[in-house]
Amino acid sequence: MAVWDDLVGQDRVVEQLTAAARAAGAAVAAGRGAAPEPGTNASLMTHAWLFTGPPGAGQTTAARAFAAALQCTSPDLALGGTPGCGFCDGCHTVMAGSHADVKYVRTDGLSIGVGDMRALVLRASSYPTGGRWSVILVDAAHRLTEAAANALLKGVEEPSPRTVWLLCAPSVQDVLPTIRSRCRLLVLRTPAAEAVADTLVRRDGVHPETARLAALAGQGDVDRARRLAVDEQARNRRTEVLRIPLEVGDIGGCLAAAQRLVDTAKADAEALAETQDAKETDDLKAAYGAAEGSKAPRGMAGAVKELEKRQKSRATRTRRETLGVALLDLLGFYRDVLALQLGSTGALANEDQRQALNRVAAAGPPEGTLRRIEAVLACRRALDRNVDPLLAVEAMTVALRAG
Repeated sequence: MAVWDDLVGQDRVVEQLTAAARAAGAAVAAGRGAAPEPGTNASLMTHAWLFTGPPGAGQTTAARAFAAALQCTSPDLALGGTPGCGFCDGCHTVMAGSHADVKYVRTDGLSIGVGDMRALVLRASSYPTGGRWSVILVDAAHRLTEAAANALLKGVEEPSPRTVWLLCAPSVQDVLPTIRSRCRLLVLRTPAAEAVADTLVRRDGVHPETARLAALAGQGDVDRARRLAVDEQARNRRTEVLRIPLEVGDIGGCLAAAQRLVDTAKADAEALAETQDAKETDDLKAAYGAAEGSKAPRGMAGAVKELEKRQKSRATRTRRETLGVALLDLLGFYRDVLALQLGSTGALANEDQRQALNRVAAAGPPEGTLRRIEAVLACRRALDRNVDPLLAVEAMTVALRAG
């Protein structure tokens, strides 16, 4: 399977990246770097790329596939084959995350610090050890702190000839202007529900009707649609969220719905902590050679404290992401309500909730629905400003009741 097959509904992006990878191969053969020579095919390739698009469109998937295509060693390339075969050692190790010359930069916390970025810039100054390119893929580049972004700028401004930076962010506005001006921009679009459903049927063996409903509910987010199609717990959680518009008839219902939503987010974070935190702590102690009941080795206390800080940050991010998904589901619900009130005949994202949608649509005018949509958006903005989650969600549910 070619590395591009995981990109759903992004034919234009695949075409651009394939052409760039082919030009990159020609540059390696000619002894050049990523900096293009004017008037040559190498102008399709450059040293820094910025992948943007709506949630779930596949920015990281596209960047990873491009990294694999850059390292592709398929013998078919000499015969005009497409880079990114998916079977050679280069492609396989990149997709598995074990290629020595491809560095993935992720964070479980809320931000990427300057220390990590300085280390990456230093690494980027060296040539690849065995592959064709040294590739640094920064997932969630919008989480860079200001100091980290400035450190990244130095690496992008003065690239090594065989280094390629791949940055992923929700939008171009989420990246410093000085960085994005030095990157080639690729904007992924929201894939059509039909394309997502077809992917779920072919790759995951999902029943066609289940795939269709999951693709609509996913609202263009391929990963979200897959979870809804194969994970019963995810479906039940979404159903709980979509009960909220029917439960805000009085203040008691508003407060109860808000508490349940926040408790679910907290439970998700705690479940993740149970599976990851203890293992990480045990691994750290083992690395320091700490024996049960003995005195902690020198330096371990500081390392444990730093680990606990990262784990706390990860728990906070998990709670925010769970609430974010719930708010997106609510937005989709009220958009469907508005579509029904305005007489739209198009497909609804929450087709499986048609009865509830009709009930809410008949209960008030479109103006009230617009105010409810604004209330959900205001809650998202409040969470981004670190407002206490329970207070933000309670304010939202009360506003949903007022209409």
